[in-house]
Amino acid sequence: MVARSPDPSPRAGRWKGWARRIVRTGLVATLFSLISLVIAVSVAYSTLPSFSDLKSSPNGQMIRVHAADGTVLVSMGPSYGQWLDYGQLPATMKTAMVAVEDRRFHNHLGVDPVGIVRSFYVRAIKGRFTQGGSTITQQLARNVFLTNDKTWTRKIREIILALALERKFSKDQILELYLNRVYFGGGAYGVDAASRKFFGHPADRLSLGEAAVISGLVKAPSNYSPTADAQAAIGRAGVVLIVMRDQGVITAEQAADAAPDKIVFAPEPQQNSVRYFTDWALPQLDTMIDATNGPIDVWTTLDLNMQRAADAAIVANTPDGTQGALVSLDRDGAVRAMVGGKDYVGSIYNRATQAVRQPGSAFKLFVYLAALEAGHTAADMMVDKEVDIAGWRPRNSSRKFAGEMTLRTAFAYSVNTIAAQLGAEVGTGAIADMARRFGITTPINTNPSMVLGTSDVRLIDMTRAFASVGGNGIAIAPYGITKVTTATGDVLYEHRADTSHVLVAPQVAAQMIDLLQTAVNTGTAKAAQIGRPVAGKTGTTTSNKDGWFLGFSSGITTGVWMGRDDNKPVPGLQGGRNPARAFAQFMTVAVAKRPIEKFQTDVTLPEWQLEPDQEAYFGNADDATAPDGSGQAAEPDPMDQSSETRLESPDTNPPPRLDQKWIDDALGRNSRTPRPVQPGNSQTRPN
Repeated sequence: MVARSPDPSPRAGRWKGWARRIVRTGLVATLFSLISLVIAVSVAYSTLPSFSDLKSSPNGQMIRVHAADGTVLVSMGPSYGQWLDYGQLPATMKTAMVAVEDRRFHNHLGVDPVGIVRSFYVRAIKGRFTQGGSTITQQLARNVFLTNDKTWTRKIREIILALALERKFSKDQILELYLNRVYFGGGAYGVDAASRKFFGHPADRLSLGEAAVISGLVKAPSNYSPTADAQAAIGRAGVVLIVMRDQGVITAEQAADAAPDKIVFAPEPQQNSVRYFTDWALPQLDTMIDATNGPIDVWTTLDLNMQRAADAAIVANTPDGTQGALVSLDRDGAVRAMVGGKDYVGSIYNRATQAVRQPGSAFKLFVYLAALEAGHTAADMMVDKEVDIAGWRPRNSSRKFAGEMTLRTAFAYSVNTIAAQLGAEVGTGAIADMARRFGITTPINTNPSMVLGTSDVRLIDMTRAFASVGGNGIAIAPYGITKVTTATGDVLYEHRADTSHVLVAPQVAAQMIDLLQTAVNTGTAKAAQIGRPVAGKTGTTTSNKDGWFLGFSSGITTGVWMGRDDNKPVPGLQGGRNPARAFAQFMTVAVAKRPIEKFQTDVTLPEWQLEPDQEAYFGNADDATAPDGSGQAAEPDPMDQSSETRLESPDTNPPPRLDQKWIDDALGRNSRTPRPVQPGNSQTRPN
């Protein structure tokens, strides 16, 4: 009798049932997922831009800043080189990129299953994506359409887009898009931009070693970029060459000959003084145009020739251990040159627009403007004498009093007692209002000593004030951007000058210009003479901490400041010395191609009004003009033994004889070499 096998246990039957249901459910889920994937890919396919559209729509916003002549000063944001068609791309570049980023690029359908499984496995273990596993097609999808967020959602969208891209475009087209769009670090997008930035030549001249450097950047542009770490870039290139050798795309000899350690990288552009200007001008874009993602061109007022001259003048004339700044405005307020310090790389602090310093006697511009507006004239007589204003007893630096003199002479020699009397007469509140009217944006005190320049100001504001005087009392507003355009030339913004705001009556401005000419021709600012009409004023503060010169000629107004950032004294620093010399050096270049312009009023002083052009008589008019803590004019630095700051006793340095010989000497009439007649002196066009 044959024994029958026992019937399967109920438990075994249940397990088989569960297994069949799981398999069926898995098959259904897989089928549903495939259908969903096909639908998603089809939808993505239908929404993808055309190949030509993808070629013409770079990622990110690029800002190109142009000088007044159209020269590109700086490119900010992403940069794009020449678009290279597939046939123009170097074979070494294509081979290197495929080898290091996606060795199965020509065989997969847009995704690499092995890479995806590995990437998702690491994500599940570590809780975040730490390995790529992305194909070149996936990277293209991410660069063009997505962000770099490391999330499941983004990864799934990336896969869908990669599959759609592979359906819509050929492998050659995908590689062309990738090599022209991928980010290589240093702001460079595409192989041509990267080649130009890192090696200084177009991509069609890339060597194998250079191609290996660029190919190695995609993994971590910020870490391997030659601009960030040249040695890291070279090391990564060596890895790329090893990968290419191991894959058989290059020989061991070719890998050795590539020698990435011998590659010469293009030097980084110097961060020169132009950056002081762009740092000041570009933030103003927020108030000029609406937010835009497209590339824009910013056209500025900067004159490169003047900028170079400004840089040279500051470097050549600023004393060791001190800083210098310069701002130059055209007659409409256009900033033609701006230097915020001797070295932008060493310090990006812009002393032309950010620093606030005491202006010393340069502030007397507002004192005399207020006096002229109140009815005084340049020919009015006042007495240089000891005065007491609410307990404040200002002194002249010579510690002498010259007696009766005109306002013209008092201004030319920066006589403190006359300025103090004018301040008491017109009121310090009126002087403060005049300063604010002319563009001073910093707080202004109204103490009696304010007439000597004790309130902190900015160089650009003071330069603006002098430019408004030179413009016959019409308000001048500094500006650096003339227009903003899109890449296709559409105008987003264009500057419109406003010349409708009158600050003072024309006759007041004309008289002020008369006084400013006198200061340059016969007073403290003779070092600022440039062989054509110049009007200006010096300024020096307590213990020679600050030196200023501000003036204008032929439609250009320039302000110069020098001093230490820590506000310590600088022996020998005076407005009539280094700042005035820097002004003259710069202005000689700045106005060289401009016609000589005479002011509305010429300095033709009657002989009986002339005062000695000798600092021994009035003292050094610019020395120690700011009061000390007690409200008195501070004593000169006793350590400064320069001839202009030594205090000579009256017995050893008597006033000169005021005779016709001295007057002729002061006006240059006794010079053996006659002064040449400058062409265009007959012009009467105002500055």
